[in-house]
Amino acid sequence: MAVYRAARAVLNSHADAEDAAQEAFLAAYRRLDSFRGAASFKTWLLTIAWNEAINRRRSLTRIWRRQVGHQSDDEGPDLMANVEADGPTPEQAASHEDLRRGIRRAIEALSPKLRDVLLLAQSGEHTYDEIGAMLGVPTGTIKWRVSEARKIVKQTLRKDGFNNIVD
Repeated sequence: MAVYRAARAVLNSHADAEDAAQEAFLAAYRRLDSFRGAASFKTWLLTIAWNEAINRRRSLTRIWRRQVGHQSDDEGPDLMANVEADGPTPEQAASHEDLRRGIRRAIEALSPKLRDVLLLAQSGEHTYDEIGAMLGVPTGTIKWRVSEARKIVKQTLRKDGFNNIVD
């Protein structure tokens, strides 16, 4: 399940994440003799899953750009379409939907390094140490990237008029 969640954090598509997770398990099986034990088996497997998902995302992005051409963010694929809004009244639901779109746009505008680390950390499935091991980056760098990503998202939301929610 952790392998699927890591792939889902990168791809944000159920079908693509399942494919990437399956490919990660196959790759891990093929490379089982290369496991040195420098990290835990889980971390080693998650690193493979992460790399498979990143490669899949790059491939899908290239295919999408070739087929559709470059479009504005509002017309592009909805990378976070599965985030559900809830609200007891239509007004609250509409307000929540606006905020959700604002958050989605703010996260999508982040650099891939910041976006990926933020999504992994926010999933609650991985510690900063595990994320660092998966990405081959020191834990301190992971903490800084998460903090920086949150700061940028918050600034973007303020700029977009969500002051009362962000403060």
